[in-house]
Amino acid sequence: MPSVPSPSALEARRAVAERLKELRIEAGLTGQQLAGACGWHKAKTSRLENARTPPSDDDIRAWCRACGAEEQVADLIAASRSAESMYVEWKRKQRSGLQRLQASYNPLYRQTSRFRVYSPDIVPGFLQRPAYATALLSAITAFRGIPDDVEQAVEARTARSQVLYESHRSFSFLIEESVLRYRIGDRAAMSDQLNHLRSVMSLPTVSLGVIPFSDRRGIWPLEACYIYDDDLVQVELLNAEVSVRAPTEIATYIRAFNELRRAAVYGDRARALIDSASEAFA
Repeated sequence: MPSVPSPSALEARRAVAERLKELRIEAGLTGQQLAGACGWHKAKTSRLENARTPPSDDDIRAWCRACGAEEQVADLIAASRSAESMYVEWKRKQRSGLQRLQASYNPLYRQTSRFRVYSPDIVPGFLQRPAYATALLSAITAFRGIPDDVEQAVEARTARSQVLYESHRSFSFLIEESVLRYRIGDRAAMSDQLNHLRSVMSLPTVSLGVIPFSDRRGIWPLEACYIYDDDLVQVELLNAEVSVRAPTEIATYIRAFNELRRAAVYGDRARALIDSASEAFA
């Protein structure tokens, strides 16, 4: 099945397509005339202008040259690359295994002071214990059919989690109660993982909220998302990771996160939910 770009990526792609169309109109060219000047079929011009096909760098250069707008090339190429990089398929990021992917996040973590993480289905990577991470990454490796470097990837994930103990950072985690009960790995792995959640709750840099099954809530469960300061949101889908950088869209995710936070419980109530889930794995 082909991957479908996120609404954010589609909107960014459409903005590039609109600008290309404006340049053609400003140059007084028909779609067929532009196609002739660029040396391609007129149908390609239509596909590019309607954002059905993303333009290559060479397409943009040819288009701007035909419209006498070479000064627009650099900005349009940058905008087009940004639009396409918003939606990155996991198969591209994971094709050489998982260790390199784990390490690729380190620069982003180093430059971030405030982390906000919501997960509806698994323990966030920052909080994963080795046995739990091994079971999860092994499942991903098998499902994707990628090289098996799980042991090295778990080591890299565990190492990067040391940012939790850096006093100049803050972490706000929200998890659905289902996270405590979905079995990833064997009983021992789950028991160890839940014990770890109890312990990290006491860290001064960490806030951990659990959204109960039973309480009424004002917002539905969403896809997993990671908010880095107020600058970037990464959304995890089955096929891809979507990077959101538009300020208005980041604001929407922050608003949703705050709504989810109001539905969560903390402290003793959160520990009680963890303890209840632990009984199933005793």
